Amino acid sequence: MDLTIENIGIIALIVLTGLSAGLCFTWSNSITLGIGRLNDFGYLASFQQMNRTILNPIFFIVFFGPLFLGLINIYVFSNTSNPIIGLLILAIGIYLFGVLMVTIFGNVPLNEILGKTDLSLASSKDLKSLRDKFEVKWNRLHLIRTLSSIISFIMLIISLIQITKNNI
Repeated sequence: MDLTIENIGIIALIVLTGLSAGLCFTWSNSITLGIGRLNDFGYLASFQQMNRTILNPIFFIVFFGPLFLGLINIYVFSNTSNPIIGLLILAIGIYLFGVLMVTIFGNVPLNEILGKTDLSLASSKDLKSLRDKFEVKWNRLHLIRTLSSIISFIMLIISLIQITKNNI
């Protein structure tokens, strides 16, 4: 495998997608399970703080980078064989719909409801009600993101193997 600009581009895409898949997996595998053991106030307060903290430049690069690099890679490899370009399009499509769209239209609205709530003023009944509306739905949506990011990551690795096999 030569170290061409095309190969560096797809490797960068795979790294960012892998980081995003790892982030989603970690949240699914440990963070949401761990804070799920907290009482309602602890759970909601922890989630508020994590939601506020995760919104930083590195997160945005890792989370949105696969879409932009994916589109660039689709363009770069558009003249290659059908399996490679097909895998790239499918991987980026799965990432777009399964990760980004689910986040934008599913998780973010839930996060905004939680973020606007002053937990210190909420009654125990209010905290329980908010958690009931938030936790199960958020976790289901996050499972979609986790599976989609992992599938996208695996498909990109297969694409790289095909590119290497075909000396592209």
